Amino acid sequence: MTVTFFGHRYVQNEIEPMLRSTLIDLIENRGAELFYVGNQGGFDAMVTRVLRELMSRYPIRAYTVLAYLPVGENIMSEDLLPTILPEGIETVPRRFAISFRNRWMIAKSDFVVTHVTNHIASGAAQFKALAEKQGKTVINLTV
Repeated sequence: MTVTFFGHRYVQNEIEPMLRSTLIDLIENRGAELFYVGNQGGFDAMVTRVLRELMSRYPIRAYTVLAYLPVGENIMSEDLLPTILPEGIETVPRRFAISFRNRWMIAKSDFVVTHVTNHIASGAAQFKALAEKQGKTVINLTV
């Protein structure tokens, strides 16, 4: 089973324990073994941190899915998980790359874990709704 994530750029630290317990449940009880996370904000950074921790305890794989082709040395960071690019991203105009990447992650996933508190003009809310429309199991973390 594959899990992906969408959330806001700004996130409260209080949801980290809920995120951790949700991921442990997905691993232990639902067979989750592959995780895709972006690299555009606070929620993605939190997910990456928790996945790093869980990778030392469980036989799981996790990747940072980049929206842009790496350019220069500053794009790669030790804060990222191993990185991958979605197939076809190189043909997408830069202004559509994040949307393309997010749609790719949804298509590859069985579960989508979100942190969506703002449903108006929110990219995270948009992709949460798309995942629901496509019949994915969506787990929204709220405090």
